[in-house]
Formats: sequence, structure tokens, C-alpha cells
Amino acid sequence: MNPTVSLTRRLALTAAGLTLSLGLWPAQAQSPAAPAAPSPGAAKSELRIGFQKYGTLTLLKARGDLEKRLAPLGITVRWTEFPAGPQLLEGLNVGSIDFGTVGEAPPIFAQAAGADLVYVANQPPAPAAEALIVPKDSPLRSLADLKGKKVVLNKGSNVHYLLVKLLEKQGLAYGDIQVVYLPPADARAAFERGAVDAWVIWDPFLAAAQRQIGARVLADGQGVVANHQFYLAARAYADRQPQVIQAIVEELAKLDRWSEGNLRDVAQVLAPQIGLDVATTELAASRFAYGIRPITPAIAAEQQKIADVFHALKLIPKPIRISDALPKTVRTAAN
Repeated sequence: MNPTVSLTRRLALTAAGLTLSLGLWPAQAQSPAAPAAPSPGAAKSELRIGFQKYGTLTLLKARGDLEKRLAPLGITVRWTEFPAGPQLLEGLNVGSIDFGTVGEAPPIFAQAAGADLVYVANQPPAPAAEALIVPKDSPLRSLADLKGKKVVLNKGSNVHYLLVKLLEKQGLAYGDIQVVYLPPADARAAFERGAVDAWVIWDPFLAAAQRQIGARVLADGQGVVANHQFYLAARAYADRQPQVIQAIVEELAKLDRWSEGNLRDVAQVLAPQIGLDVATTELAASRFAYGIRPITPAIAAEQQKIADVFHALKLIPKPIRISDALPKTVRTAAN
């Protein structure tokens, strides 16, 4: 089979599946070959995207593919960087961005806080891309050694669930450790000066800590958590501009397919974007999972399990239903 034809067919099938996951009819999605032109004299509209220092969305920003795709529609793109998922979704909640990507936990905290968001798509599991680390000369050698120790993390990020599950695996309660909440930059500073005993963090901060200061992985997510990445949109924007959301998904699908077999090239593009050297960026890129997928009832069930755990630990103030934040077609299937 001609590999070019095969790749084109796979991308088409991916786009079709994601179209259905968003509750769109294929006719509503704009074709990349023939986008609808804006009406004469129409003012340009702006798509506001929140991003972090990782993943295909940051690569999309660096390459400028989305701007080229949306220009014929009269739509410009504004990118805003956030230090972590909870802060990004707070931006979405207050209306400063329309679309972004985060880990598993932030949408749960955001939904519990009343954010009107919708899950758009997700990346496959990447459990090795987050870990609990200790300084290279730390006396801590196992998870059991964490009892009574200070562990720093960004509250409400994907690593929050990793910490809960690692403690559970070791037979420790959440209250058996001293949890310190700091964003990544401040957490790194506290970690380096010895103010905390361990740090739960994700790539590329994880890769940077390993390569720059010799941080040692005590445990990562493998066999413990899935560590999905999710693409989310403000529901009002997704309802108003379904063709734009679909265009984002299609461009991400193309980049994912390319990225999977070109990690060195990915690292060379991303390194200046995230302020790290190419080797460190490539380490982080090698642990990311490529191949954007539609939200399914099974993925929603995994998210519901995490939400229930957070509520049981009183980390969120009320129980939530993940189904309330799903696309219409998935919500129907899940119910």
C-alpha cells in the first residue's frame, strides 16, 4: 500500500471520529482545502488559546499551522502561556481564553468550581511523563520513606492524582505526609534549597530536574495512573464556533502523526519555545503520548473515578458529574 495514501486515510478517519465526538455533523466541519470565506467587510474574530510548556499544542503554536488554517476564515489566534493546568482553566472560566490543554485533574477542580467547559479530545496515556522525585543525595529510597515528609506539587494538577495513588499503593494515607502547594517554578526553588523532601512534577519540568540537578525518580506513573492530557473549550465558544474547534483538532491530529516519528525534530522546534536545551526537550518529548483521540464513555468513566476520589478526600467541595462536561454525543452514550 502506498504509505502516503495510508497516512491520508488514517488522518481522515481520525478527523471523522473526532468530528462525531464533538457532536458535529461532518458537513459542519470546514474542509482544510476549501475553508469558508468571511463575508465582505466582516470584522476578524479572535481565537484565544491557553498553552503550557509541553505537548502538541505548544508545537502547533511554534509551527504556525493553525494560523494558516484559520486565516481564510478571518480568524486570528492569540496564545497565552500558563504555568499549569489549574491556572489555565481559571483563565477559561473567567473568559480570557477559549481553548486549552491540561491533565486529568484540572478539569475536575474547574468543574467543581462551576466552570462551564466541555471536553473536546484527549491524548493517549503517558504515565512515565510524571513522577515523584527526590534530590540526588536524598536518603529517601522508597515510597514508605515519605511518611511525615514534605511533598510539594501544584494543587489540582494531574500529579495530584498521581500522589494520591502512589500513597495508596504504599498503604499511606494522604494525611501521612505534609503536602505543600506551589506552582512549578516556586516548587523547583523549594526543592533545590531543601525546603521540601520530594516533588511531584510532570514533563518538561521533570526532564529538566533530572538533567540539570540530577533529581532521582522515586516513582513515576507507570502501572499507577494513565496520565491523559485533555483538550477543553469554553462551552459557549464550542457551541458558537464548532468549525474552529474542529480545525484545531484536525491540525493537532496531523502534528501528532508527524511528531511520533520525528522526536528529534520535535525537540528542536520546541526547545526555544520552552526555554530548554534540545536534549532535555527530547527526553520530555519521548515520554509524551501522540495520537489525539475522541472522548469516549470509557475515558469519561476514568475521569469520574478521579473526581470521586478527590471528593472523598475533600479536595473538591462537592461531587461532580463528568457527563455534564462531555460533548452531546458522548454524554448520551455514557448515560
